Amino acid sequence: MLNKRYLPSITALQCFEAVTRHLSFTRAAEELNLTQSAVSKQVAQLEELLQHLLFRRVRRRLQMTPAGDLYLVEVRKILTQVEMSTHYLRSYGGDTEVLRVSTPPTFGARWLVPRLKGWRLRHPSIHLDLCSEQEADDLLQGRSDLAFYFGQGSRPGTECLKLFGEELVPVCAPGSLPDTPFTDPTQLTDLVLLQNASRPQAWHDWFDSQGYHTEHSYHGPRFETFYMCIRAAQVGCGVALLPKFLVEEELADGKLVIPWKHAMPSTDAYYLAYPEHSAEVPKVRDFVKWMLEQIDSPDGSQI
Repeated sequence: MLNKRYLPSITALQCFEAVTRHLSFTRAAEELNLTQSAVSKQVAQLEELLQHLLFRRVRRRLQMTPAGDLYLVEVRKILTQVEMSTHYLRSYGGDTEVLRVSTPPTFGARWLVPRLKGWRLRHPSIHLDLCSEQEADDLLQGRSDLAFYFGQGSRPGTECLKLFGEELVPVCAPGSLPDTPFTDPTQLTDLVLLQNASRPQAWHDWFDSQGYHTEHSYHGPRFETFYMCIRAAQVGCGVALLPKFLVEEELADGKLVIPWKHAMPSTDAYYLAYPEHSAEVPKVRDFVKWMLEQIDSPDGSQI
């Protein structure tokens, strides 16, 4: 429960934010269509609540204090979120159900999004809110209704539906290949190994699964997402180790090739998770049912 004792009004936050931009109570008041004394009073009440000065006067000019600078960052986030939420509700209407789904970015763009037209046609009244930001407690805190993730199938307080596993294969641009075929996988290090920040052990494990070892398995430029690795490989930056299902299109089009034909199955898998208490919520139940159909479909079976 919110403690209203420490909850400032939106008006006070708006006044504070306007003053920070103008460094003038008068100009802030003109912008907000309030009197100068009203703006000054709102800021004074905010300072009293915070027990910190937000502004100081230096040679008749208004300056922000360190506390004011710190508070401004959070206030702008809050006001922006309120504005976005207002636009959101006005756009979709209060009768529209919203299903919030979080997903790893490349998985979402490459595997999930191409399938969403079918969901939209079947459930036009449920608006999908898809995001790539993921925190461990998003589901339990109610920030997401469902979450796709890669890992093990056990998360406290959630139901975890296993979707499928993956195989990691090395890929590079055709122009990156040498004239002479490779005779062992460690020669891939001549192309530069592109590293993925979320899978720091991947290259080491891939070499190890074939009985090889190289001191270069951790060396190479590091990228945050698989999509960045895909693009880096395409433009000739090196060789990337990627889930094969994420690069099927590039392989089919000849934009990427597999320089060494060894596919390593991952020990983890892709899952769809949702809170245990939401299992019978209609929109969650419908999405889970639809997702099971995607896995059983011909396209899903080719993953």
